[in-house]
Amino acid sequence: MILPNWAVPALLKVMRANRAFVTSAGAEQRIAEREIRPRSFAPPRLRSDVRVSVDRRTGWPVYTVAPVTATPVGSVVYAHGGGWVNEIAGPHWRLIADIAADARTTVIVPIYPLIPFGSALEVRDGVVELAMQAAHDHGSVVLAGDSAGGQIVLSAAFELRDRGVVSPRTIVISPALDLTWSNPRIPDVQPSDPWLAVPGGKVLADAWRGDLPLTDPAVSPLFGDFSDLGPLDVYTGVRDVLNPDAHVLVERAAAAGVDVTLHERAGQVHVYPLLPTSIGRDARAEIVARVGEAVRSEEDRVPAE
Repeated sequence: MILPNWAVPALLKVMRANRAFVTSAGAEQRIAEREIRPRSFAPPRLRSDVRVSVDRRTGWPVYTVAPVTATPVGSVVYAHGGGWVNEIAGPHWRLIADIAADARTTVIVPIYPLIPFGSALEVRDGVVELAMQAAHDHGSVVLAGDSAGGQIVLSAAFELRDRGVVSPRTIVISPALDLTWSNPRIPDVQPSDPWLAVPGGKVLADAWRGDLPLTDPAVSPLFGDFSDLGPLDVYTGVRDVLNPDAHVLVERAAAAGVDVTLHERAGQVHVYPLLPTSIGRDARAEIVARVGEAVRSEEDRVPAE
């Protein structure tokens, strides 16, 4: 079902989608709920032209989604969003399946530990190990993630670069970038955002950082060194309190010489490419195309043995 683009903000308000963010107490309640009753991470029934397998690496369940009708080229490590406290959900899985089938690549999906069981450094390091193995096994690895997952994969990109692995493309969708929530433009955007808010965001950030300061790049990638990163795509809607930091990210990455592209949509909310709207559908198609270009350009670059 495709919803009218204009209906999404109103629907999010009716659903009280911001209840874990609009107050500190709401975030604390969400952490307690997920600790007592974790949600399922199992994928729903996906399109018939992908196959799904699962194993345990880094101590976590790790799913692999690959095309059935084509020989996959390269790989993608996809980290899901959810405020570091909510489990992977249907919209994530559907985008993952589209990437696998239509970009004809292997998508690796870590089910990383959430708050209160996981923390930023542990998860970043686990994703780095998965990405290094994926690059070894498949020849290249694209990094992709939304919201909290965008924070994770961008933090991982710095560490991978330092270990000599540069992704041919990193794609972040409405990424969480600065967990201090200190951008002076956030209060200007907040009244228009029906989903995220600062009070709960600060509680979740403090729980996620573990023993690290909030300004450590493993927690807040906006404070990282962007030099020598591969191409970067940033998707953001203007009705998202994370949008101001997306602009700072683009400025800092460009200043460091990164090939960075900002995909910004007026009127759109947090993680709009995952939503069942025509604009979301078009953004998903664009993401799939950019993944396909990245894995095939890397294949063409590496000489055959």
